[in-house]
Amino acid sequence: MSHKDEFCEHNCGCTNYTAVQSLEEMDFVKGIWYAAQNGDYDRVQKLLESGKYNTDHRDSAGYTPLHYAARNGHLQVCKYLVQRGSDVNAVTKCGKATALHRACTAGKIDVVKFLISQNANVNLKDADGKTAFDRAVNSNHHDICNLLKGQDNIDEQ
Repeated sequence: MSHKDEFCEHNCGCTNYTAVQSLEEMDFVKGIWYAAQNGDYDRVQKLLESGKYNTDHRDSAGYTPLHYAARNGHLQVCKYLVQRGSDVNAVTKCGKATALHRACTAGKIDVVKFLISQNANVNLKDADGKTAFDRAVNSNHHDICNLLKGQDNIDEQ
């Protein structure tokens, strides 16, 4: 019996590890992060209005709903979150990535444009010392690279 199977059997009576969903995973799926990740504008709105979540409510990795919406290119959700006060420069726990880092890596140019218009700091570095521009370069998103190079406040490297 593997350690995973042993863990399941002793803690929940289930011997099929793939059938077990952690409380953390369940919280994510029921929470605002999953709605933001999937572009579910109505659910994001409902969860914020319920008072259970705020725009910068962090998951266990320190991601905010804006990180998830930006990474997946959900512009309408990004706009709503920022309108409601989301911090465009919030960083994740370990990776120190911003929503701009995530959008640049994923090639979501419309979200990148929006975040820049909302004063996202283009010079912030993540835990690897990479800026959003560096992430766009590494991901071969040349349109985003050109957009970022055109910003007056970008640090030349």
